[in-house]
Amino acid sequence: MKPLQLITIVFFVFVSSANARTGAGDIARNDLHVYLLIGQSNMAGRAPIDGTAAKEIEGCLLLNASNEWERARNPLNRYSTIRKGLGMQKLNPGYSFARAMKKANPKTTIGLVVNAKGGSKIEQWAPETPFYKDIVKRAQIAQKTGTLKGVLWHQGESNSGDPGSYLPKLQALVEELRKDLKDPDLLFVAGQIKEGEKINEEIAKLPDSVPRTGVAIAKGLKTMDRWHFDAESMIKLGERYAEEMLKLQKK
Repeated sequence: MKPLQLITIVFFVFVSSANARTGAGDIARNDLHVYLLIGQSNMAGRAPIDGTAAKEIEGCLLLNASNEWERARNPLNRYSTIRKGLGMQKLNPGYSFARAMKKANPKTTIGLVVNAKGGSKIEQWAPETPFYKDIVKRAQIAQKTGTLKGVLWHQGESNSGDPGSYLPKLQALVEELRKDLKDPDLLFVAGQIKEGEKINEEIAKLPDSVPRTGVAIAKGLKTMDRWHFDAESMIKLGERYAEEMLKLQKK
């Protein structure tokens, strides 16, 4: 092989590798719509990744551990700074949410910042906690190249035994995120859990108590065990998050 041919091949491989890692270089900041996905195990993802879900998500980027955008693929919680083992991270609602948001806004690119941890309580996400500081930091990094459009929250399983104290803590989380991310109207959608009628009632009250918020309901969804949604229901849940987010964006 001639030296010039070798240089050409090496350059091509380098460029291809760089393009696989990042995808935001030529995207205008207003055209990169960023969403922060936080919560416990269902947001981390526990459903199997099969078929199409195993492929790259078209038109979607994921903020990686180097704080760079790369083409998104499951598991989306792979770069969480607080996650459990990588092998536990599977399909979460971000997959179908991103696809639905891209379909509704085909000229935009969807950017996901996913930072969830299974088993976590809402108290671990309170302002000034390590979890909270991490998500604010990662969201702020994403804001440098994209426009933060909303937050997806799925948590409550670990607090289902004390539903009465949940709503004030959720309200505080929304308010502090809006303050620290310098967006008083930052959209926020909370998802309901499967086994937890009382805490779901508290989550459902969020839109009446905090403006510009919504709820992705869990009615009719199925789980693999007591808490974790199966793949079909996880996809439906992500689509419900998208429906709520789009409603809020139109208001």
